[in-house]
Amino acid sequence: MVGPQRPLFVLFGSSIVQLSFSNGGWGAILSDIYARKADIITRGYYGWNSRRAVQVLDQVFPKDAAIQPSLVIVYFGGNDSMGAHSSGLGPHVPLPEYIENMRKIAIHLKNLSDKTRIIFLSCPPVNEAKLRENTSSYFSELVRTNELCRMYSEACIDLCREMDIKVIDLWTAMQKREDWLNACFTDGVHLSAEGSKVVVEEILKVLKEAEWEPKLHWKSMPTEFSEDSPYDLVASDGKTTINPSEWTFHREIQWD
Repeated sequence: MVGPQRPLFVLFGSSIVQLSFSNGGWGAILSDIYARKADIITRGYYGWNSRRAVQVLDQVFPKDAAIQPSLVIVYFGGNDSMGAHSSGLGPHVPLPEYIENMRKIAIHLKNLSDKTRIIFLSCPPVNEAKLRENTSSYFSELVRTNELCRMYSEACIDLCREMDIKVIDLWTAMQKREDWLNACFTDGVHLSAEGSKVVVEEILKVLKEAEWEPKLHWKSMPTEFSEDSPYDLVASDGKTTINPSEWTFHREIQWD
């Protein structure tokens, strides 16, 4: 543990979370946006479904931890929505069970702390043609369709409305781009840098509009060690210094 203590944001989910710091991913973008404001950490598990997530809730989010997250962003559903394998093996989780698993996750997170906020991400669409092109012969009977993704996305959204949890409809958000099929994925499923930008935009929108106290939108949070200093770069007048604590000019996108 290092100090000073910052608000903790945890990204919890399957491969879309595990890979969120790769290739201009949404976790990396959030980490940059929240530099000196909050610590972004991932608990992402490639290939996982909601069934496995429920099994490790107490280990990932122990209720007796001294420090609880300020925000947890949860994504499960893509692997759950895959068609059932004839052997009974594989990541598929029937829709009713998926809903109940996500309910269990939500209840557990709500019980961590009065100040722990939650955002669920619904299942995004897939590029079925690209997915077929990239499917390895190592795999058997992979069934992943947009129709299945839509069903699990809608179920997640409905559950969140029922439980008064913030939810981002990635199924719809991705498809607002005319070129989403080719722009938003690396392999038809996992997010490209462009797909990750969609996720970040939607997350920031929720954080900006949420009536939470304390506020978790980056512009509303204090910047660590942001006081003026004589050790900052000297201004053109040769007498004062320029505080760079809030500089964002390095960013490709000036996020709101």
